[in-house]
Amino acid sequence: MAKKKEVTNQDILGFYIDYFLENNKAPHSVYKFAKQYNFEEAVFYANFSSFEQIEKTFFTSLFQQTMSLLEKSEDFESYDARTKLLSFYFTYFEMLTANRSFTIALLKKDKNKLKSLSKLTDLRKHFKQFFDTLEIEKIDLKQEKLIEFQEKTMSEMAWFQFLFTLKFWIEDTSLSFEKTDIFIEKSVNTSFDLMDIAPLKSLIDFGKFMWQERSSFKM
Repeated sequence: MAKKKEVTNQDILGFYIDYFLENNKAPHSVYKFAKQYNFEEAVFYANFSSFEQIEKTFFTSLFQQTMSLLEKSEDFESYDARTKLLSFYFTYFEMLTANRSFTIALLKKDKNKLKSLSKLTDLRKHFKQFFDTLEIEKIDLKQEKLIEFQEKTMSEMAWFQFLFTLKFWIEDTSLSFEKTDIFIEKSVNTSFDLMDIAPLKSLIDFGKFMWQERSSFKM
């Protein structure tokens, strides 16, 4: 009998992608899956609890690879928030494109869209944590609860934008997915323009001035 292979979680992820694309479905059992790729079943459970966890790990693995590439760039830390988010999008979707067949098969495997979205729950946490690190200027609301609500709302809206971009990419039929690149640039720029608080701050300052000088305007 051939000696069982020593494999890593990335090896198992690679085996799973290979099996899924070859058979257009998940393996029937962990036992048969491990046997086919010549490693111990216990090794699988030392790395993953189920095939569903592998599917979640696929998306977070691409996230970690994306961040690793971005952080290797000497310029990345000096970028403003808008450029950092654009860099993330372009890099992450480039990796998705390199794994397009598996990504689409994975997200379209379940007719229940909520079940498909459940594969992205771990990615959602990582993405929102990354978004929260971006130095986006916020309105000084003074009250702690309002500040927390503002931060949660912004990161949640950013996640919805990501999902919308993912849907656009899945349906994109343009060469080299150039329309997705245009969509990313325009949608991120638009969202930052809408988050630009300078005009709102000017309006608030003007309101404060008018309130302080209200006695001068009595008829």
